[in-house]
Amino acid sequence: MTPFDRPPVGMNLGRTAKLVAQAFDAALVEAGGTLPIWLTLLSVKSSNLANQRELAGMIGIQGATLTHHLNAMEAQGLLMRRRDPVNRRVHLVELTEAGEAMFETLRKAALVFDKRLRVGLTDERLAEFAQVLAVLRGNVGG
Repeated sequence: MTPFDRPPVGMNLGRTAKLVAQAFDAALVEAGGTLPIWLTLLSVKSSNLANQRELAGMIGIQGATLTHHLNAMEAQGLLMRRRDPVNRRVHLVELTEAGEAMFETLRKAALVFDKRLRVGLTDERLAEFAQVLAVLRGNVGG
């Protein structure tokens, strides 16, 4: 017998988050991308000419990890980096035409996945869910 009359919230949330994240990554892979590629394209697209430090912060990864992803994406022709003319130590990141096309492909896959997640949920339930998530973030100090 466990000390809980139902599964702990954190365990239930963690398992669900992991399952959803795996399914989302699979949807992106099926569309020709990956979660790191999607997050990088989305961040670059959202900020126009972002520098690498800003991008790492937006994505929530370390600079060295981002550099690894950017090198691979640059080799695939999805983006290009150039030095900031004002501060030569800073690299600016821009999407190429192929990067723009990949962004659109992955954006469509993300929208289809989001629609799949929303099946059976009313706007009211989704709003309540967002409130519950906000409370949980607050409860852990986030």
